[in-house]
Amino acid sequence: MTTKIKMLAIDLAKGSFQVCAVGPEGTVLYNRALSRTRLAALLADQRACIVAMEACATSHHWGRVAQRHGHEVRLVPAAYVKPFVKRQKNDRADAEAIAEAALGRNMRFVAVKSAETQGRAVAFRTHQCLVRQRTQLINALRGAPRRVRAGGTEGPCEPESPRDRAGPRDQCRTRRGPGNGGDLP
Repeated sequence: MTTKIKMLAIDLAKGSFQVCAVGPEGTVLYNRALSRTRLAALLADQRACIVAMEACATSHHWGRVAQRHGHEVRLVPAAYVKPFVKRQKNDRADAEAIAEAALGRNMRFVAVKSAETQGRAVAFRTHQCLVRQRTQLINALRGAPRRVRAGGTEGPCEPESPRDRAGPRDQCRTRRGPGNGGDLP
């Protein structure tokens, strides 16, 4: 049975993987769920064929595993698989849709990334996240004094006249208005 398989379309998940085997005529030979160890054994035992998966972070790992065993790996972007899902979204339907999408003539595929390339991408995204958070924190700290002073009634105190602005902060009176002590002078 393993000799007449043209393509293995794999829907990846955390614990079990849905594998759809397609024959040379394009017919589905089987579509069943396999565990992680059984999938690795299938890829090792299967003669060289096309292994198609939806492109995601884990597909690069499984693509490298399949390439070590001599398979041709096709990673299909998720946006290109979605139009091929014929019925409700489940693992069986997704595996069949991946198979159909990978057999398309004008389909574009994602290249399998090495572990080093994925590691560099993670480090780059982490750096970008830290820079973004640092910028948010700096902007929040920079804007905090303005929010306290600009609100008028929100500020702790306001000088009586422009010449008192140069004096110490304890020489200012609290501004009273609607919402901050009523209409008292």
